[in-house]
Amino acid sequence: MRQLLLPFFLFFTHLAFSQSTPTSKIFNPNIHTLQVGVKGVALGLPVIQLGGNEQIKISFDELSHNAHAYGYRIIHCNADWTPSNLNSNEYLNGFTNANITDIKLSQTTTVIYTNYSFSFPNDDISFKITGNYIAYIYEDNQFDNPVAQACFSVYDSRSKISGSIRGNTDTELNTRLQQLDFEVDLAGYPTKDILSEVKIVVRQNNRTDNQVTNLQPTSFTDTKLNFFSKKELIFEGGNEYNRFDISSVLVGGTGVDYVRMLRPNYHAFLFPNKIQTAKTYTQSFDVNGRYIINVQRASDPEVEADYVYVHFSIPTKEPFFDGSIYLGGEFNFNQIDESVKMVYSFENEAYTKELLLKQGGYNYQHWFKQKNNSKLSAERVDGSYWQTSNEYSIYVYQRPWGDRYDKLIGFKVIGR
Repeated sequence: MRQLLLPFFLFFTHLAFSQSTPTSKIFNPNIHTLQVGVKGVALGLPVIQLGGNEQIKISFDELSHNAHAYGYRIIHCNADWTPSNLNSNEYLNGFTNANITDIKLSQTTTVIYTNYSFSFPNDDISFKITGNYIAYIYEDNQFDNPVAQACFSVYDSRSKISGSIRGNTDTELNTRLQQLDFEVDLAGYPTKDILSEVKIVVRQNNRTDNQVTNLQPTSFTDTKLNFFSKKELIFEGGNEYNRFDISSVLVGGTGVDYVRMLRPNYHAFLFPNKIQTAKTYTQSFDVNGRYIINVQRASDPEVEADYVYVHFSIPTKEPFFDGSIYLGGEFNFNQIDESVKMVYSFENEAYTKELLLKQGGYNYQHWFKQKNNSKLSAERVDGSYWQTSNEYSIYVYQRPWGDRYDKLIGFKVIGR
């Protein structure tokens, strides 16, 4: 069903946003490996240019071979990911919802699943305007009960963003922290009142827990905004992400101590992670928390990759009594909840966690959350260094006087 009455649509959007956060997320426990990105671009952010040739690709697995009628609906959002005050014909060409027809069954895997995927813009749906978007995935036209949501953005490239990262901050000199400095040039996108019209959002490694909003410039002109030596743009450097490779169940890959078949499933036991006490940074390659699905000697990893129970551990004589440890990375869209909380075992004298993950290569960190404090830190377990290679994504939004939505007029990733 491609048409939907307005009252149902309003109810759907209100319910979904009242339950969600501004990140991609799975609501149904039988859905796994939700991936949102640019089609044909490995490890990229889900951001495309308006009118360009790129497509957003969304895929996920449902852990059965049963037939399911999944569809999706796209809505436009403001800079804070609340629904914009627009009708669908103001931001989309074609339909707002469609059925998912690209369906494939898993092959020779111990965990059976069905892979669903879809891409857009396509013949039925294309974008008229820039901004944030959410694709809600639902079953059997149950629009008020989504099984997942996929967040992505569409931008205009006329504004120019440049910047750099340094370890010399107002807080300390080349130790644990990083300072982001950048400039936004809006000469190609004139504004009447640059301070009131423009909003900036900055994310470190695509995390939302420490993202920066409501940022005021250090200085400005009619066409430029400068953000230099802003305290709000001092971030914990953290450490390079831990990594492991489970693309083979026959031998242990990078970060894997051993793999066992404990019927009916494969289990991968990672090398224990040590709590970092050294003050010296060690350079290593990572992809800033992302992952890629892969299986050795396979032609189609989307359906030939198996699911493996991955075992994480951190040996320590006693637990941290002032807070908890969580696993962080894009495999969980950097969300912090009970599903990624590590549990201390007094018997084994270690923090442990078991996750069911699809075969491939993964990055992850250990994030510590103190009691009665929402701030997360990698320093307690993995350490923090100003030299760490991180990336900062900068989103520039504009709402001109009289407009009813936030345009995304600039996007840039700055890394070191």
